[in-house]
Amino acid sequence: MNSRLLIPLLLAGAVALACGTRSHSDAAVSPTAKSTSVKSASVAIKPGGAPIASEFKVRPHPKALEFALAVTNPTKKSVELVFPSGQEYEFSVMDSTGTEVYRWGTGRMFTQSLQNKLLDGGETLHIEERAEKSLPSGTYIAVATLRSTNYPVEQRFSFQLR
Repeated sequence: MNSRLLIPLLLAGAVALACGTRSHSDAAVSPTAKSTSVKSASVAIKPGGAPIASEFKVRPHPKALEFALAVTNPTKKSVELVFPSGQEYEFSVMDSTGTEVYRWGTGRMFTQSLQNKLLDGGETLHIEERAEKSLPSGTYIAVATLRSTNYPVEQRFSFQLR
């Protein structure tokens, strides 16, 4: 075999092997997945795929906020969630004017590598965080985001502090 042809073929094979180890959901990432919201519960449906149900709750305390996001695979088949980095979720809080007053991920560092998480049929992923944040009285909207590229979920929860 011609040695001038051998090196490019070996390089092409190495690239194909590196790309071939990706899961099927990596290759089928859909930026058009829809998320519908009904108060604190929603369902994200990947076109041609299974639904993901979610529920978001916030428990305000005088000097802290407790966030709880539950993401459930209601089907019998496993679902693979794909994350573009080590940050799988985000919690933020906006005041009544829409100004962001808290973001959980601010000041945190996350790995910059693709992450996958498998949810078996009927399994629920529970995410809970506590923010040591004192807010003045008023109306707020908390936003929970599952940063999955193939099953993105965004939930909003309105609450008042007195």
